[in-house]
Amino acid sequence: MNTVAELRDALSTPSPEVVESLARGEGDIMLLGVGGKIGPELAVMARKALDLAGSRARVIGVARGLPDDTDLYLKRAGVLVERADLMTGLHRLPDASRVVYLAGRKFGTSGAEHGTWALNTYLPGRVMERFPHSRVVAFSTGNVYPLVPVTSGGADEDTPPGPVGEYAASCLGRERIIEHFSRANGTPAAIVRLNYAVEARYGVLLELATAVHRGDPVDLATGNVNVVWQGDVNATTLRLFEHCAAPPYVLNVAGPETASVRWLARQLAARLGTEARFTGSEEPTALLSNAARCAALFGHPTVPLHRLLDLTADWVRSGAAVHGKDTHFQEREGRY
Repeated sequence: MNTVAELRDALSTPSPEVVESLARGEGDIMLLGVGGKIGPELAVMARKALDLAGSRARVIGVARGLPDDTDLYLKRAGVLVERADLMTGLHRLPDASRVVYLAGRKFGTSGAEHGTWALNTYLPGRVMERFPHSRVVAFSTGNVYPLVPVTSGGADEDTPPGPVGEYAASCLGRERIIEHFSRANGTPAAIVRLNYAVEARYGVLLELATAVHRGDPVDLATGNVNVVWQGDVNATTLRLFEHCAAPPYVLNVAGPETASVRWLARQLAARLGTEARFTGSEEPTALLSNAARCAALFGHPTVPLHRLLDLTADWVRSGAAVHGKDTHFQEREGRY
């Protein structure tokens, strides 16, 4: 992959399992918050899969605003774009049998906590009230878990929540509100606890590769992470419509490895022809998710870690476009 077009194609190409899964469902698919890092290629994957399935169902992407290139990308792929402020315009949206909830706020929370709680907790309730008869797949985060020992294998879906900081607490609030309306109205839902999605333009691996390429030291305090290819996240998301339930089905979506940040940085440095530098030392805990349930349901990721390292190093070496948005995966106090 040498261009954004090639990358987008890889991120949006559905597997046969995605095509078959969407073909078994019925009705339009609506993505609320399509303009974020995940939304565009997820929407296009849904459109490609429905086309391959011979379905005439619509894919509708909803956003308050979109960059011109993203708007054009979606429309050329056959995604219908609806411009709406979700806080005030839900009533104007068409009905859809299948809804992906992508909206939310993380960065900028500190000092404006009220806005984060409104977007992450109040808005999901409004969405669940607006679409009581739809199947809803909602994005959450592994941040709802506490930091766990790096030898634990990661928090699984039965681990009691322990959010650190207001952002993480608001995400747990989002889950609880979705669960409330799912139980009250019988709305089938699934909650995706994501930790951490990567592709060439953003993510933990890009941050590490950029640091070692510049010769910047890598902070080792958060010494272990999970990473998973965004294309696999997209495929899992669309297949989850079949697993929606009331109360919601909860699934960790993460890479299968507890990957050492020190090892990742050295691997990337070797591929970039440089040497990794470090600062600090590894803490005994980290934000880690156990994805065994996801692997049992959908199989292991199609793009393994060594290929993700190759792709990221090639992208950084080429100087190709990036989103310019860091994950702040090193944050241990929950301040965003």
